[in-house]
Amino acid sequence: MSTMPALFLSHGAPPLVDDPAWVAQLQDLAAGLPRPKAVLVASAHWESAPLMLGATETVPLVYDFGGFARRYYEVQYRAPGAPALADRIEKLMPDNEHVARTRRGLDHGAYVPLTVMYPDADIPVLQMSLPTLEPDRLLELGRRLAPLRDEGVLIIGSGFTTHGLPFLRDFRTDAEAPGWSREFDAWAAETLARGAVDELADFRSRAPGMPYAHPTIEHFAPMFLTLGASGDPEQSPEQPIDGFWMGLAKRSFQAN
Repeated sequence: MSTMPALFLSHGAPPLVDDPAWVAQLQDLAAGLPRPKAVLVASAHWESAPLMLGATETVPLVYDFGGFARRYYEVQYRAPGAPALADRIEKLMPDNEHVARTRRGLDHGAYVPLTVMYPDADIPVLQMSLPTLEPDRLLELGRRLAPLRDEGVLIIGSGFTTHGLPFLRDFRTDAEAPGWSREFDAWAAETLARGAVDELADFRSRAPGMPYAHPTIEHFAPMFLTLGASGDPEQSPEQPIDGFWMGLAKRSFQAN
């Protein structure tokens, strides 16, 4: 069985599936991966402690957004559940870390990219919560999950490289990126390329464009779960997706 990479994806709102450039980039990324046995997703849209695991039998969708066309609320993604993966995650956690089970479905941070990557919905999917937003703790959680990659599990941290929604003034999909978004994205690209994980973890004080790029940090935090799961957080990961959508940086990376 092939060892799977770990991904950080800038997932976007549901209309991102109508952006041909993003769809093509994500399809190309998926086509270059080994076929996973299962997918584990941690999305910016589910913060909950202790660590929580979502539905494992019938996996519903959570339409956790508002103000979009009706068709975005009619999307279906009937992926199989992954109960064996949930059991395995519990065994990987230390005895003093409680893991809770829920019937929560996939939120848009999970299912939007999966509808593009695996449109047949034939790969078991499990979503887990982010039990913390602190980089060091997420790196450690990722390290504990890393053995899953040798078992054919694709681990995805789903967020967005910049997410300063309150500071956007032009809501066209091809809007020019604000300076704070461009500056933060360039810093993230260069810092990732150097494998400077300590600098990434200190992004709130080191990165240009703050706090506008991330007035709240939940969309950058999943990156650290991905880097921890890679087994080598100081590697220089591939960055196959870049550019902007509505002025926000959709940079994504693949850690091997």
